[in-house]
Amino acid sequence: MVRAISKWTLDLLGWQIKGQYPEGLKQFVVIVMPHTSAWDFPLGLLVRAVVQADIRFVAKDSLFRSPFGWFFRWMGGYPVDRSKRGRYVDAVIDIFEKEENFVVTIAPEGTREKVDRLRTGFYYIALGAGVPIVMVRFDYGRREVVISKPFWPSGDKDRDFPNIIDFFKDAQGKYPDKGIDEEVKY
Repeated sequence: MVRAISKWTLDLLGWQIKGQYPEGLKQFVVIVMPHTSAWDFPLGLLVRAVVQADIRFVAKDSLFRSPFGWFFRWMGGYPVDRSKRGRYVDAVIDIFEKEENFVVTIAPEGTREKVDRLRTGFYYIALGAGVPIVMVRFDYGRREVVISKPFWPSGDKDRDFPNIIDFFKDAQGKYPDKGIDEEVKY
């Protein structure tokens, strides 16, 4: 029922999902860009329901405080202290090691504001946990959510990141002036 309502809502709003959610893959990191609006969260929840996936998310620990902390946990959230740089990556890798089935989504911008540098934690999480990355593009201009095939990070950022940036380069966020461009660093 939730799937049908979510699909109906996306259809009503004119959104399409393109690409295939990876069936049978028990662990991976999902990266979603561009992340320019709080509306990305409900859009992600609708997509998650349509593809019928148990996708978790990590978010700044302040979201998990009262009065709404229970809600974000119930929705599948894991709080992280973003002030402890290396510990964040290690903490998420630990979750992968403990959970047989674990898929987590991360926004590489780390904020809804314009950035000139992507955060690379998602890359090192995937590398450290030995899991692939699935890219998901939220394109408000075309009203498309595009899901990539899984790819395994090589450990060579200079080889992998141009491909990541290329996948997202033409996507228009809800607020286009806050999106990434081809010159973004990593």
